[in-house]
Amino acid sequence: MSQESQVSFLTQDAYDRLQAELEELSGNGRREIAKRIESAREEGDLKENGGYHAAKDEQGKMEARIVQLTLLLRTATVGEAPQSHGVVEPGTVITATIAGDESVFLIGSREIAEGTDFTVYSEQSPLGAAILGLKVGESTKYTAPNGKEIAVEVLNVETFTG
Repeated sequence: MSQESQVSFLTQDAYDRLQAELEELSGNGRREIAKRIESAREEGDLKENGGYHAAKDEQGKMEARIVQLTLLLRTATVGEAPQSHGVVEPGTVITATIAGDESVFLIGSREIAEGTDFTVYSEQSPLGAAILGLKVGESTKYTAPNGKEIAVEVLNVETFTG
């Protein structure tokens, strides 16, 4: 699945918070990092200039975050969390037994769970992809990044309330 075709669910609060972050990074953030790079550049030899390299590294991370936020905000479905109908879907809170241990987590973008204690799994994660569409009481297996096959059973699906 290409990144362009991925659509994420965001609450209006999360969308507004991320939009504000994007505007800050795109405006003041870029201006500030440019000043730091220029100031460090004036110190002389760039090969041995730790401040310059740190500022350039920070600039790269900031630009990556700008791209991530731009894509997320462009493709997001914004609104209330979907009402739970007992089916695993983005924006729902899942209680499941994973490899014998009970876990409670959110399916969707970690951006919507800020300020909560929920662990978040994206729809594209191995676990998320395996359980999307499952109903309460259904089970499946998925392959973890380490190659292990892990059993998961959906015990409950609830509406995310933030």
